[in-house]
Amino acid sequence: MRSIAVASGKGGVGKTSFVINLAVSLAKNRNKVLIFDADLGLANVDVMLGINPKYDIRYVLTGEKMLKDIIYPTEYNFDFIPAGSGVVELTQLDSRQKLLLKSQMEEAFRDYDYLIFDSAAGISDNVLFFNAIAEERILLCTPEPTSIADVYALIKVCFRKHRLKDFYLVVNMIKERLEGKKIYQQLIYVLEKFLPEIKLSYLGGLEVDECVKKAIRSQVPYIVLCPESKVSKDLQEIALKLERYQPREETGLEEFLERLVSF
Repeated sequence: MRSIAVASGKGGVGKTSFVINLAVSLAKNRNKVLIFDADLGLANVDVMLGINPKYDIRYVLTGEKMLKDIIYPTEYNFDFIPAGSGVVELTQLDSRQKLLLKSQMEEAFRDYDYLIFDSAAGISDNVLFFNAIAEERILLCTPEPTSIADVYALIKVCFRKHRLKDFYLVVNMIKERLEGKKIYQQLIYVLEKFLPEIKLSYLGGLEVDECVKKAIRSQVPYIVLCPESKVSKDLQEIALKLERYQPREETGLEEFLERLVSF
C-alpha cells in the first residue's frame, strides 16, 4: 500500500478536486483506492461527490463506530472516509484521538493499493500529522505568488518539525505547461539556497479548463464528465507518473503502521 498526503499552503487551489480525480484515474488502472478526508473540520470530499454519508469521523472519535464502518464506496470505483463539516473540535486532534485512529487503521486499510489523505490547507497540527504519517506527499499550488510562498512555508515547517525531506509538486490552474515548470524551478532555486536537504519532484501541471467549474457544479469528477478535455489528459499523465515513481523499495502497510506508532 502506498500512502500519500495531498496538501497545500493555502485554500482555494483545487486540492480536493485534484484528489478525487487522481483517485478516479488510479482506480481506472485497476488500483484499489481509498480517500481519507483529512480536512476533519471542513470536509469537502462528500460534497464534491454529491454524497450525504450517515456517519463520519466524529462517530469513530466518540467510539460509536469503527473506522472500517465509515468507509463508503463510490460509483467511480474508489472508496472514501468522510470527515465532519463545520466541527471546530475536529480541527485539532488530541493524543487520545490520534491513538484511537492509529489503533483501527490496520484493519481499515489492509485491502488498498493507495491511501490518499486529503489534508486541510495551512500548517496546523492536523496537517503536519497526516503529512508525517504518509509515505509520500504531493503539494499543490497555483501560479499566485501567495500560493507558491505558502507551499514553501509548508515544506519548511514539515522539515523543521518532522524532518520530512521528499515532496512532489503539482501546479494547478496554469495557462500553459511551461508556466508550471517555471514555478517548479523557482521553488527549486529557493530550496537549494535555504533548504538544500529537500528533494522536490515535479509531477506536472493542470491547465485552466472550464470543465473543472462545470464538474464541481455537477458534483461529478471532471475526468468522468470531460474525459477528452486538456485538464483530464493532464491529470491522467500525472497519475501515470505517480504510479511509475518508486521513491524507495515498496514496504506497504507494515511500514505505514510503524510510522504511526513512532509519531
